[in-house]
Amino acid sequence: MRQIVLDTETTGLEPEQGHRIIEIGCVEILNRRKTDRRFHVYVNPDREIDDGAFNVHGISTASLADKPYFADIAQNFIDFIRDSELIIHNAPFDVGFINVELKKLGRKWGKVEDYCAVIDTLVMAREKHPGQKNNLDALCNRYEIDNSHRDLHGALLDAQILADVYLAMTGGQETLIFDASLEQQATATGHTRRVDVNRKRLRVIEPTADELVAHKQYLDRMQAANGGQCVWIDSEHA
Repeated sequence: MRQIVLDTETTGLEPEQGHRIIEIGCVEILNRRKTDRRFHVYVNPDREIDDGAFNVHGISTASLADKPYFADIAQNFIDFIRDSELIIHNAPFDVGFINVELKKLGRKWGKVEDYCAVIDTLVMAREKHPGQKNNLDALCNRYEIDNSHRDLHGALLDAQILADVYLAMTGGQETLIFDASLEQQATATGHTRRVDVNRKRLRVIEPTADELVAHKQYLDRMQAANGGQCVWIDSEHA
């Protein structure tokens, strides 16, 4: 499963008012592990940056004068995200800006949704933590993700942080639930799994002391994030 965590910075808040993308940052997750593959580019917006936006990301109009236009990087960007699952915090904002940029290039470019699926982590967070703050800083505090180096917003930096938040927030539980449903289905239909009694014994690798501590910290975070309920902690105490 290939996922791309994406963030953008822009000249302002409204693409309908002519605001444009000035930075794109992407981080690849493959089978729930971050890889070293990145897509990061600054973009010349061919317009001024609003003061309010500059105060958020610190990117000046002058610093983008020698950067490529979106048309120059569009194909590389699409090739990077194609056939992936895009993970974005407040997806309508970023997807809206990208789709406006693609529209400027012509109908043949289509929309982001034509190339990949989109997951909005803000929606996920609101469902998981209703009535609480669910911006990126709040989620970092909740899941103990270090964001102390985040003085200003930056597309690549925020994508890297969001990747850690997403992995902590999901915790891999979907896969476990899916496997459990398959086991129940197999039992209900009378299928059995046969095991070769002559197979080699599996090698057991005992965890180190540091790994045990890290494991307990992970379970504690999971328990805190799920209202004090964590079946793994209950099973270990049984």
